[in-house]
Amino acid sequence: MVSVSSCMNSLRDRGQCALIPFITAGDPNLETTAAALQILDRSGADIIELGVPYSDPLADGPVIQAAATRALQHGTKLENVLEMLKIVSPKLRSPIVLFTYYNPVLNRGIDTFFQDIAAAGASGIVIPDLPLEEVEKLLPAAAAANIEIVLLVAPTTPKERLEAIAAQSQGFIYLVSVTGVTGMRTKVESRVQELITELRGITDKPIGVGFGISQPAQAKQMMEWGADAVIVGSAFVKRLAEGSPEQGLQAIETLCRSLKSAIAE
Repeated sequence: MVSVSSCMNSLRDRGQCALIPFITAGDPNLETTAAALQILDRSGADIIELGVPYSDPLADGPVIQAAATRALQHGTKLENVLEMLKIVSPKLRSPIVLFTYYNPVLNRGIDTFFQDIAAAGASGIVIPDLPLEEVEKLLPAAAAANIEIVLLVAPTTPKERLEAIAAQSQGFIYLVSVTGVTGMRTKVESRVQELITELRGITDKPIGVGFGISQPAQAKQMMEWGADAVIVGSAFVKRLAEGSPEQGLQAIETLCRSLKSAIAE
């Protein structure tokens, strides 16, 4: 199983920008999620972020919230997601980063949670509501399971806190490009370029930019501004939910290839 950091560093050494698509597990169903992971893996994804549906997704915009609600209504639980991932992950080249909130981690028990997601084939995790002050509680269990914890920074994060988060984040630093929730936007704030530069002065860890990126031109802009990875969520989730599952899978393949092409130029 390839680690997130080794994947990111390998791409950076070759002067390439990583593409990290996000999908919500269980929307429209777990069979489609399994197929989507394999399609993204062969269509240009370097790392795949897999969202575990949650009842109170504070960091997510309307598209991903709606997807999580539908998945929960279909009965999707963490257990089902891990069962599906365990079957699919051996077929994937791309490392899987789970996106989940802190409560499910605590509910399952920290040690058990990390052991279980590692056994299913995950390489990393993003917990958007995990306070920096709580990270230390998770690091030993994550390390024992070879899971890397990716931390987020925002446009409003003060410099001292930026430094602390950068020091703790594993795999890459997840730079949230907007003040607010996930979602498709027509324009990415120019402040992101300053933030990338600021982070470069603090750390040599890879930087991934997400929230608000939905188009190939935006992905290319992030790469030109110095991002090591572009993270695209709502655009994939929206396409996968439209029409039949077959149409959704075809749509995400087209988007993935176009995004990869934009950052491979």
